[in-house]
Amino acid sequence: MSSRPRSNRRAPRRRRLPMRYLLPSLLLVALLAMLMLRGYVHSEILADHRIQPPAATDHVPEKTLEGGPVIDTRGGRETSMSVPDHRLVLTFDDGPDPEWTPKVLDVLKEHHAHGVFFVTGTMASRYPDLVKRMVDEGHEVGLHTFNHPDLSYQSKSRIDWELTQNQTALAGAAGIRTSLFRPPYSSFADAMDDKSWPVAKYIGSRGYLTVVNNTDSEDWKRPGVDEIIRRATPKGGKGAIVLMHDSGGDRSQTVAALERFLPQLQGQGYDFVNLTEALDKPGAHTTSAHTPVHGLELAKGKAWIYAVEASDNVTDVLVVGLAVIGVLVFTRFGLMLLLSGAHARRVRRRGFSWGPPVTEPVSVLVPAFNEAKCIENTVRSLMSSEHPIEIIVIDDGSTDGTARIVEDLRLPGVRVVRQHNAGKPAALNRGLANARFDLIVMMDGDTVFEPATVRELVQPFGDHRVGAVAGNAKVGNKDSLIGAWQHIEYVMGFNLDRRMYDMLRCMPTIPGAVGAFRRSALERIGGMSDDTLAEDTDVTMALHRDGWRVVYAEKARAWTEAPESVQQLWSQRYRWSYGTMQAIWKHRRSVIESGPSGRFGRIGLPFVALFMVLAPLLAPLIDVFLLYGLVFGPTEKTIVAWLGVLAIQAVCAAYAFRLDRERMTHLISLPLQQLLYRQLMYVVLLQSWITALTGGRLRWQKLRRTGAVEAPGAIPRQRASHGNDRRPVA
Repeated sequence: MSSRPRSNRRAPRRRRLPMRYLLPSLLLVALLAMLMLRGYVHSEILADHRIQPPAATDHVPEKTLEGGPVIDTRGGRETSMSVPDHRLVLTFDDGPDPEWTPKVLDVLKEHHAHGVFFVTGTMASRYPDLVKRMVDEGHEVGLHTFNHPDLSYQSKSRIDWELTQNQTALAGAAGIRTSLFRPPYSSFADAMDDKSWPVAKYIGSRGYLTVVNNTDSEDWKRPGVDEIIRRATPKGGKGAIVLMHDSGGDRSQTVAALERFLPQLQGQGYDFVNLTEALDKPGAHTTSAHTPVHGLELAKGKAWIYAVEASDNVTDVLVVGLAVIGVLVFTRFGLMLLLSGAHARRVRRRGFSWGPPVTEPVSVLVPAFNEAKCIENTVRSLMSSEHPIEIIVIDDGSTDGTARIVEDLRLPGVRVVRQHNAGKPAALNRGLANARFDLIVMMDGDTVFEPATVRELVQPFGDHRVGAVAGNAKVGNKDSLIGAWQHIEYVMGFNLDRRMYDMLRCMPTIPGAVGAFRRSALERIGGMSDDTLAEDTDVTMALHRDGWRVVYAEKARAWTEAPESVQQLWSQRYRWSYGTMQAIWKHRRSVIESGPSGRFGRIGLPFVALFMVLAPLLAPLIDVFLLYGLVFGPTEKTIVAWLGVLAIQAVCAAYAFRLDRERMTHLISLPLQQLLYRQLMYVVLLQSWITALTGGRLRWQKLRRTGAVEAPGAIPRQRASHGNDRRPVA
């Protein structure tokens, strides 16, 4: 007996789309579907407002032109019917309307009258309760198409679609289907022409009675109550189908006319009845207008109504979100312009000082993990410092020879501390333990300082209340498009914000690229924490809660290498966003505490949550409604509104660039940044929310560096090579 040898080769493992990618994708698809459905139901998609001009009547049967207002082409027939004498069928087109239909129904109920409501699918879908009330109170309901197009322009498939969707709306609203139909823009039977007659024949082949009218109140023109009654009243006691409207504008004259018309004609012996009741005579070929629906058809109708309601609710929520983001954006811009200007005037006025000049030596901590391409530029920029410093490079288990590069430089005052890879907070705490001085400056291994940076950074410590100082981080590699976008963000979104937060005394973040601390302040809060992925935000919040002031030093400039690809930018901002949420959650109890912690919790924490988490999450709604308005209208107003928001942002950006003495040419890419860059930040923030809500744990991700950033005016010596160019894995 032979056996088949087993293969050691395993089947390839199918990669699954991570939940953090799947959920945003599904949310985006659902949102687009809701907006498209809303646009369709509100006649903003597939709406056709063309009206056919009168045509010849050569192919319309004479008996139809001279016949009654009920045209029956079912089963190949070409007959018409009239309403018997002293019977009136009130018909109301284009509803239901949430304001006027209930008033019309109230008047009919008061006078024990019935009528026929020819509803559009769009309105029936949006106000199903009114359709149900019509049926419950004994009125008949007919189809008036879904989107109210002139059917003489439409194909048979579009006509079928209009009828089917209208019936689906009726099924969901009242659990019925109807055999009555009135074409949009219809009039009297003698107005039937060679364009509308084929439509009437086709409608009949689908099992519908086509209903036009004998008298037209022309209430849509609002000619006055007396004129509406005069036009609606038939002559000589004849029966008639009366055309009125319960939607499409101000129908107050219609309601007022009904209140007089009904008792007046009832006093003349008229009965106000449904159409099938009026035509109930032998040979009329009529059946009940309504047929109950069950099973799948009813389920489809209910699902449709639910989907329409959901789309309206989603849109309402988006509109509220748009209002919220509008308030947040304008509030933030207003505060930034007002407070950043006040900050600049305060620190730039002649004679301003934080206190006695700070001249004591400073320990500069440089945590580094696989920074072989950048570390030499970083260290050499510090060597030209105008302030006395010691430099401590903490090598956090690098595998690319970072520590060896620094040691080979053999620069005075530079020490290397090695440790196994434990993360940035642990590296900073290790550096703090090895530091000789009481003032600590922290910077990233891919950042370079100007000669005056350290001196300017530590001057605020002349005020004994200051526990930490945020420097002015700038993008060094701003020549690429992504770099230019981040340059705008850093100058406007970060540094202008820091001026504002400084004045509000709730600075949320000391940037990891350039920040300074009192050793005593750090020791009181337990040093750097690894509880979050945004240790800089975490430690800043902790210092506020401990009662320390955190300020901004605009002249302490540092040049950092920003991510140069979308993937690297995504990784960085994902970590920042998620870490900020973690920090907010970690310090949430400050909201109910007293003292400095309570002040930060009730002032600083809401500002951070609103401006750094909620506002960026809602900001893309501006662009969502821009696209919605461009596609579905009103286009001109939408463009003007969006350009208005962009103009305000441009003003703030220009002001920020002026304060930082930056060249304005980079603002050329601002419109494109608002269209593309903000969407990326939105998806990143949404992904962070999903990670937080699903209990995920985000890992540190090492960004790939080029080492191309240099401090202005410096000419650092670059090593030719630092080993291979493999991308390290954190």
